[in-house]
Amino acid sequence: MADITRLDSGPRMSQAAIHNGMVYLAGQVGVAGESVAAQTKTILQRIDDLLARAGSDKSRILQATIWLDDMANFAEMNSVWDAWVDTSNPPARAAGESKLATPEYKVEIIIVAAQSA
Repeated sequence: MADITRLDSGPRMSQAAIHNGMVYLAGQVGVAGESVAAQTKTILQRIDDLLARAGSDKSRILQATIWLDDMANFAEMNSVWDAWVDTSNPPARAAGESKLATPEYKVEIIIVAAQSA
């Protein structure tokens, strides 16, 4: 069985798990209470950082799952996402509405990516 590498592990979870050339990120959130755009920017920077540490980058993202506290925030989140995403290699993506950990969180993004060759 291939080894599993975990990044930023705590008693409940790891921020990333790497196995068999795949990178699985935990749901990333921004700073509670900030705007949807600010939270999305923070989340995408965290994703960039975790992927780099895992030997990957946004061009290698296979799937993104985006949770919003309110679908009314979809356009605001997308304005930041669209400026960040690798348009030559866009991932499969889903977005939906859900109650998040606290009402101050507006966005959570979960990523699955391939490691770089």
